[in-house]
Parts: sequence; structure tokens; C-alpha cells
Amino acid sequence: MTETLIKAEDLKVHFPIRKGILSRVVGHVYAVDGIDLELHKGETLGIVGESGCGKSTAGLATMRLIPPTGGVVRWKGRDMSEMSAAEMRALRREMQLIFQDPYSSLNPRMTVNQILSNPMDVHRMYTGSERKDRLAFLLETVGMKPELGNRYPHEFSGGQRQRLGIARALALNPSVIIGDEPVSALDVSIQAQIINLLMELKKEFDLSLMIISHDLAVVEYICDRIVVMYLGKVMETGSYAAIYSDPKHPYTQALLSAVPVPDPRRGRNRQILVGDVPSPINPPSGCRFHTRCPKAMDICAQEVPATKDFGNGHQVTCHLY
Repeated sequence: MTETLIKAEDLKVHFPIRKGILSRVVGHVYAVDGIDLELHKGETLGIVGESGCGKSTAGLATMRLIPPTGGVVRWKGRDMSEMSAAEMRALRREMQLIFQDPYSSLNPRMTVNQILSNPMDVHRMYTGSERKDRLAFLLETVGMKPELGNRYPHEFSGGQRQRLGIARALALNPSVIIGDEPVSALDVSIQAQIINLLMELKKEFDLSLMIISHDLAVVEYICDRIVVMYLGKVMETGSYAAIYSDPKHPYTQALLSAVPVPDPRRGRNRQILVGDVPSPINPPSGCRFHTRCPKAMDICAQEVPATKDFGNGHQVTCHLY
């Protein structure tokens, strides 16, 4: 059985809303509200959903970059909240992040070599000539020349900056990389280059990836399993084959119907969702998708649906089943 690296159980992240002179808490933003996630060794897990569904917050919470409000996040079976500061510091080497924005995620006052050296300084790794060789290796790994290490971020294009972000994530030789919309800010042609690079690096370095994206075409190409989120909840989970060939949840079906078709002669039965996404401050009762669901029933507004298991890890949270 494949080893489970990250396992989140009933994960919750609620951001308090404060008002007044005394900054009293008057409500919460229910960004993530009780979800289960698993990342297995050697796999690529995709977390998808509309903007504001909580997918980025879920990814950051699994790294404990955002402290969870509730639930448990385990690393190789151990509760991360019980780890000491020294243990968490060591764990940071194993889990690295690729940021969404290739422009603001790089310090404009530091050269490329300084940016890549920074995590090595923090963790006291690769000193002297060994570090020089490591920096050259990282740049060559992401398809860039080592002599570019003395340049500043503003001298590079968006695609090159994202490659630098990937190089920084690889600097400490991690086992897990979480990509928060790693290609959303790039042109389509550059997106393909970055995606292919990530797939090559996964094989070369035996990485496990968690890709957070709203682009289902990207997720289909790179991911082994997919988690579909809506308004802080998981709607459907399954292998990419199950999700794309046999989507069960009406929300998943609507997302897939919106994916552009390359051939204009091919028609597609578009499912247009009516209304806006409800506020995460005051989410709907019952199934959170019922206010926009074309198949909603009376029970959907009254009870939270149970999760139905269709086998092979394909699970759907919907009253239809």
C-alpha cells in the first residue's frame, strides 16, 4: 500500500471578523469547514474549484502556514500540532511551496543566487563550493543557465520567474511540493512548459505534488487524483479518470462543461450555474451548493448530505446518491 504523507481529517480554517474599538469578533469567514484530504507518496493530487472555495487555504493549512481552527493534519501518521518548533523546522525542508504570482513571490532586491541561497541559509545546508554547485544544478534543472544567477528578478519574463520559483522550492531537496495556482498567471504556451517541467521533476526527484488550480484542463493533464471543493467543503473526490469520465456531483459536472473544447466543430452541453457564490461568512444550510444546483431537492436545504463511496476512492457528497 502506498505511504500516506499528508492526511487532513475534519480540517477547519475559520478567519475571525473583528469590528469596533475593542476588535470584538462579530463573525467568521468559513474558508475551510471540515474537509478530509490525503496525499500519497509519489502521486499528484489536484484541488480544484471556483475562486473563493477555500482550496488555497486548505493547501496552506496542510503545511501549517495557516494554523487550523479545528481538525488534525498528520505527516506520515503524526499529528503536526504535537511537533516541537525544532521538529517543524526540520519538516519545512520536506514540504515546499510554489507561489501563484511569479512576480511578487521573488524579492526584487535580491539576485537569483541570493534568492535560492536563502532557504539554504535558514536550514544551514550546502556551504562553500558545495553551495555554488547546488545553485548551478538548480538553475540547470529548471532549464536556465547558471550564469543567470547574478541577475535580478525584474530581468526575467513571467515564465522564467516561475521556473525560479520552482528552483527555490527544490533547493532543500523536499519530498512534497504544493503548487498554489502555479501556472495561472502565465500565457498558455508557457503554462505547458511549466506543467511539463513539473512532471519531469516529479519523476526525476520522486516528488509528491499537490496542485491547487481552478483550471480543470491543467489538472486533468498532470494529476492522479482530484478533490473538488465548493465554499469550504469537498463535493467529490476520485481519480482523474473517474472525475472526467463519470462525474457524479452536479457541481463537478458544471465545472467540466465549462472547460473549453479545442475543436470548434464539437459541441458541448454547457451547464450554466445561476446566481453568485454565497458568502463564506454566512454559508447556506444543508448542502452548500443547493442555492445554485439545477438538481436541488427540498432535503438539500435542510440536511448536510452524507458521503457516498462508489469504490476505488471515488466519493461524492450529494443527496442524489
